[in-house]
This record gives sequence, C-alpha cells and structure tokens, in this order.
Amino acid sequence: MKVQIDKRYPQPCSAQIAWGFLQDIEAVAACMPGAKITERVDSAHYKGTVTAKLGPATMSFRGEVEVADVDGNSRSLRLLGKGTDTTGSSGASMNLSAHIEPADSGHCMLVGGCELSVSGKAAAFGGRMMSTLGDQILQQFAENFAKQVGALQTAEGTAAAPASAAAALATPAPALNVLALAWTTVKGWLRGLIFKKAT
Repeated sequence: MKVQIDKRYPQPCSAQIAWGFLQDIEAVAACMPGAKITERVDSAHYKGTVTAKLGPATMSFRGEVEVADVDGNSRSLRLLGKGTDTTGSSGASMNLSAHIEPADSGHCMLVGGCELSVSGKAAAFGGRMMSTLGDQILQQFAENFAKQVGALQTAEGTAAAPASAAAALATPAPALNVLALAWTTVKGWLRGLIFKKAT
C-alpha cells in the first residue's frame, strides 16, 4: 500500500539558515517524533529506528536512510529509507523530497513530499489511517523544525547586533540613509503582518 503526502510549512528564519539546518541529517531526524539516528555509516548512509502508533498498536521499525541527492542551487534534497519492524511482520519504505523556498519578510517555506509504502501487518490499517498518521507526524516535525531554525535565526541576529551597533557609532549615518532604514523596517513589519495572516 502506498500513501503520498505533500505539505508546505512556513519557517521563522531565512532560507539560508533553514537550508543549512536541513542538511544536518542527525538534527533533522531529532525533529521527527519517534525517530532516532543510531549509526552514521558515512556521509550519505545512516541507520536508525522509528516508533509509531498505528491505531491500537505501537510499532518500532529499524532501517536505513540514504541521502540520495543534495542540490545547493535549489536548496533541495531527497532521502530514501527502508526498514522492517522488530517482529518482522511489517515493512516500510519512503521516498522523501524537501526543499526550501524564500518567503516574505526574510522568512522561508519548508516544502516536502513523501511517498510511503507499507507491507505486512502495517498495511492492514488502511490508507486513511496512514494519511492521518502521516499528517500528524509531519505537523509535529514542522513545529520542531521551526523551533530549531527560529533559535538559530535569533542567535545569528544577536551575534550581528554588536558589530552593527559599533559600525553605527563609528560612522554617523546621513539623514537620507536613516529615512531609508526606517522605511525598510516599516515595510518588513507590514510584510510580517501579511505573512502571519496568510498562514
């Protein structure tokens, strides 16, 4: 049985920060509920476990993940995964693609698509339950992802602030530049309000 899930999630950071974080497979896996990387074989191959609740049953899968493609120009990557549950009664495989799109107000969008195939006992739960489970897991993942990249964005802004302040004190800005900065700030604030309403 196969299930296709496609989602878009707004992120509170720049596209550059989100893309850098997305390439850290261990950190990204930590954002996925029930997932854990147990071994890094090399830069493109990992072993791990996933625990998921399917209806009344809780299933644990052990498997492998391969980083099949990474494209810095389009800020996209593709992951392939496969595994079996600890009892050997079910199998699962995934083909996941994700990329980062710039958005308004210096933020970005995490766009992902996943084709999930299950066999054995897990397939008996049906496509509707699998889709519902997938939606819930991806929503939790996106929230955890947003917390991590939001913290990175804040840390970067804090680090840049002292240097910016020192530069401002060393070189007084002409009135025209001050007005331009004020207008840029207002525009950013308005874009932020529009972005929040849209999401």
